[in-house]
Amino acid sequence: MLRIFHSLPRTHKILLLPVATMVTVLGAQKIIGVFGDAGDAPSQTTVVTATVSQSLVNAAADNDPAETGNRVSLDMPLAQLQPLDIMDVDIIPQARADEASVEEAAPATAFAAPIKPSLNAEALRLALQIPSRSATNEDGDIGGTSYEDWVLDSGLPIDGDPELGDEIASRENYVPEWQSYTIQGGDSFARTAERTLGLDYPAVMQILDTVPDSKVLTRWRVGRSFDYQLDENGQLIALRLMKNPREGYLIQRDNESEDFAYSPIERTGEATQRVFSGTVNGSFALSAQSTGLSNAEVAELTQLLSKKLDFRRNARAGDHFQVVVESDMIDGQSMDSKILAAQYEGQRMDLTVVRNSADDHFYTPDGNSLDPAFNRYPFEGHYRISSSFNLRRHHPVTGRISPHKGTDFAMRTGTPIDAPADGVVERVVNHPLAGRYIVIRHPNGYVTRYLHLSRSLVSPGDHVTMGQEIALSGSTGRVTGPHLHYEVLVNNHQVDAMRVKLPESQSLTGEALAAFQRESEELLAKLDTRGGNEPAIARTDSNERNDDDNS
Repeated sequence: MLRIFHSLPRTHKILLLPVATMVTVLGAQKIIGVFGDAGDAPSQTTVVTATVSQSLVNAAADNDPAETGNRVSLDMPLAQLQPLDIMDVDIIPQARADEASVEEAAPATAFAAPIKPSLNAEALRLALQIPSRSATNEDGDIGGTSYEDWVLDSGLPIDGDPELGDEIASRENYVPEWQSYTIQGGDSFARTAERTLGLDYPAVMQILDTVPDSKVLTRWRVGRSFDYQLDENGQLIALRLMKNPREGYLIQRDNESEDFAYSPIERTGEATQRVFSGTVNGSFALSAQSTGLSNAEVAELTQLLSKKLDFRRNARAGDHFQVVVESDMIDGQSMDSKILAAQYEGQRMDLTVVRNSADDHFYTPDGNSLDPAFNRYPFEGHYRISSSFNLRRHHPVTGRISPHKGTDFAMRTGTPIDAPADGVVERVVNHPLAGRYIVIRHPNGYVTRYLHLSRSLVSPGDHVTMGQEIALSGSTGRVTGPHLHYEVLVNNHQVDAMRVKLPESQSLTGEALAAFQRESEELLAKLDTRGGNEPAIARTDSNERNDDDNS
């Protein structure tokens, strides 16, 4: 019974306090100090009107045939009562009294009017602190549940009659908080939405139809996380998903329509400049990667230096290089990295280049452009020359001597073709022999032609810039296989594109040169950190790394 009483809410305990107190006292057969002063001696009998067990009813009927039902008045020593004999105590006229008040007590055989029990404060406090049975009790019972609505506070004062209103804690307005969930193996959006976000299937489908890029929900990676808010009923309020550290979606429930709508998230990072330093040991790409540069940064650095430096011929083990990289740092990750300056100190060649913010091109410290005015090849990468410029070539189809006034590059259909220099598109033509071809006129009297294309990406009159993609290679016209036929004309005369002298790169002059040199002073100082006292943010040496690996 003690266990049942302890499991009840506090409100019920207060209402059943008189019964619980009497049952506890009778069951333990300890009544000293329960009623009245602690120093008084207990009386031998107690007059109690209560709902009792059937055995006591039968005993009372034998003594007094007038007693009916199970409501009886008992006049017997308390020590003879068993805990299960008393079911419900309604009236306690006199549990103990002094000699002066005994005479005023009701007769043992009469029902007395209900009066409020007079319990001393210590007994009431002990009754509220009835301990629960330990998990290792003699019965070995394990289990049960708890009521979390009310919490017993052992320090709660109980002087006088407690009021129920004082026991009810005032509820504050619910404020949803952002929570985070880390994606585990086997998780899917539908399963997580049901278990964690409180969404049903129609709500899941509505969110998938709302977000422009549903891959952010359907293609999850283990270890990534998302944030969410739930209302007080456990239903989803808002969901925040990031495609990358910079971009993502905020999905929120509309209060009126209960539908979900999204808004894009674009985070701004803090621009950070980092200096990487390394030594060539083996391939330049692997040496650069060992400094901590990302794959994209290594590719940009290699392409930048290769405009003036032939790594296969001029790079040697022991050559030193440094690079200044600027990135937006978001949550410890670098975004939108770009190289600001680079320096290569080699046995055969030294090269220092700095980016000019005015035109976003690279120049040497004295203002000479790193980008040529005219690229030798109209594409990126390396492709085999299947047929060179030859005025005495035998035609592969007719077998006759037929001049070949261009250079053929063997490449698959669909390979991107780039403009080798700035210019204006003059013609885009479909020809039965040349196939689809393009003609571009460049400054200084240069003209380029591109034959056997599969697709043109420009139109007559378009202005193109160096490196702009203008077409895709193919095998249109009369050909033996897919390739690019590339021609260069100088003053309307066809020349060998692989040998002709190309226009020199432009240089900065006047105020543009002065502004560039003022801007480049800080970057050049950072490149010189190897011999200075200022440490680089990221600085490793390939040789030192290899020595550590071998040790």
